[in-house]
This record gives sequence, C-alpha cells and structure tokens, in this order.
Amino acid sequence: MSDLVNKLLRPELLELQPYESARRLFSMADSAEVKTDWLNANENPQVPDIQINPALFNRYPDFQPEQLITAYSEYAGVKTSQVLASRGADEAIELLIRTFCRGQQLDNIVICPPTYGMYAISAKTHGSNVVEVPLTKNLQLDLPKLLPEVEQSKLVFICSPNNPTGDVMNRDDLITLLNKAQDKCLVVVDEAYIEFCPEQTVVSLLSEYPNLVITRTLSKAFGLAGIRCGFTLASEDVINALKKVIAPYPVPAPVAQIASDALNKDGLNWMQQQVTYLNALRDKFIDVAASLKFVEIVYSSKTNFVLLKLNDLVDAQSVMDFFSQNGTLLRNQSKQLMLDNTIRVSIGDETQMNKVNQLFEQLESSL
Repeated sequence: MSDLVNKLLRPELLELQPYESARRLFSMADSAEVKTDWLNANENPQVPDIQINPALFNRYPDFQPEQLITAYSEYAGVKTSQVLASRGADEAIELLIRTFCRGQQLDNIVICPPTYGMYAISAKTHGSNVVEVPLTKNLQLDLPKLLPEVEQSKLVFICSPNNPTGDVMNRDDLITLLNKAQDKCLVVVDEAYIEFCPEQTVVSLLSEYPNLVITRTLSKAFGLAGIRCGFTLASEDVINALKKVIAPYPVPAPVAQIASDALNKDGLNWMQQQVTYLNALRDKFIDVAASLKFVEIVYSSKTNFVLLKLNDLVDAQSVMDFFSQNGTLLRNQSKQLMLDNTIRVSIGDETQMNKVNQLFEQLESSL
C-alpha cells in the first residue's frame, strides 16, 4: 500500500480484513477453461427462464419500482409501505448500520457468531463497534448474555436460518429478545434462506413488534444471485428512515423487471419446485455424509447447504484441495468461531451431488 494511501486511510481500516466472498476466493475466470461445480456460495444451480426488456437500459430507474414493491409485498404478506428494495440483502445490512449507528465506535451492533460475516464488516467499515455474543453449544441464542446488550446497542443481527450452520433460531427466544429490546434497539432477522423453510419466518411478528426488521434476498431459492436484489421488511417508520440514506437509483430497471417476473405466479411456482428439489437432495446428502468415517458432525440444515465437522482423520483444507483438483469448489469455514475443521457444501443439482458423493467416497477409501 502506498504512503499516500496509508496516510489518508481511516485508521480503523488499516488492519481490517475484507469479507472473503466466494468470488474473491475463486473468480469465474478461474473456471474459463475447466468445467467447475460451484458449490461454495449457496447459489441455486438452476436458472429461471426470464427475458430482459432492452428498452429499460437507457433511462434511470424508479427509486422504488412500484411493480416490484407490490409483487414482493404480496409475496411476503406485508404492506407496500413496509418494503424497501436494495442491491441485495448486503446493502440492506449496510443501510441499517449507516442509518442508525454513528461512527467512531460511538454505537454498537450485536452479532451472534458463528454467523454471516458481513454484519461485522459493514459495521467496522462504518466505524461502529461490534459486540459478539456467541451462540450456545446448541447453536441457539445465549439469552442471558444477549439480553443485557440491548441496553447499549442500536442493532442486533440474528441470522435465521443461520449461515454457515444451517440451523433456525428458536422463535420463543426471538420473541423474548424483541420484548426486551422494545423502545431500545432494532432486532434484525436475516431470512436469506427462508424459502427453504417458509414455516419458520417471523414476518407475522412485524405487526406486533415495530423494532423488528427482516432482510430477504432473491439470491438463493429464486436463482437470481447475479442480479443483486434484496429487500428490507420493517415498520413504515424504519423504511422511511432507510430511504434517507439509500442511493437515488438503488435497483436498476432490468433488475426490477427480472425480479418482478420472478415474483409472478409462474416464477413463484418455479422457485417452490426448486426448493422441493434441493431440499430432497440436501436430505439425501446428509444421509451420505453421516456415514463417512471422517465426518464427526453433520449439522442440521433448513437451507440449501450442509455444514460438516471433520474429525482428526482429515483436515478441512486437504478436503477443499482434493475437491478443487477434481473441479468442485466447497467452502472452508474453519476460521469461524466454534467451527474448527469444518467445510460447507452447497447443494447443487442431482449430477453435481452424485459427483460430490463419489468424491467423498474416493476420499474415504484413501484413508
């Protein structure tokens, strides 16, 4: 880094490590000459059949496209005034922090690791303080330690289903937290994977708890990770506050059109068929993984991925290397708190999962 950049860079960013997204670790260009099975980013392996209208390219888009907001509000079961569309759920996370938290470590957010890494990264790049209250050994909220933190925090981020573990947070615990946080802070429930277990959504609690915020995305079950379209569901007051901070044209017109089409009757039917298909493949893979002699724990999952804890027969990086050499990319989660020697397997299509099972069998036979 140049002397000028070192001189001008905000001091708190000097040692900050950026989030290691799947595409920072392996770019699409890496697979240009070799077929690669991308099972490291929890994407839907299938692509919806949606055409783009080229007439949308040369005009600035609407601030919050009416068709899109209406479609998502109907899908989610909330009022249009309770919906904000953004560039993925990642922007929603950043907006919440920029809107409600001051920099210079004057305000806190709370996270519950092991969890999604962008909560902490977004807070640190904004200059807000990050308080960690780890999950229990059962990967649930540690309420005795978590509840006191709402007194001095602005935002509590809860990922449910949780990434990278795949588990769902106990609904009664979330309600206890919401009650404790009333008139004190916002509780943000990240439901990026909720389509894989729609019965677990807390959207019905929005009418009772104005301090509840829910973030959603079209990147997972809808097969639209490439268009970067996410949503915030919250009270009208929270949505209006976020609108003060969000960019003037946050959702490109082609993105709004694709997303709206994905939310029509045919699009929703396609998504739900994908969920049924991927959930069945996930459950089948869980059975295979549980039989492997080098797998110590197969974490329960309500998502389109499965986390595996390996025993001392193998280490996570060697498994990653073996799969990579055979054209399949997985995700090493061993840096996460409580998750030493773990790998995460995104659920691909049937052909991809058959290959994954075969590679695991080859690895086991070599031990």
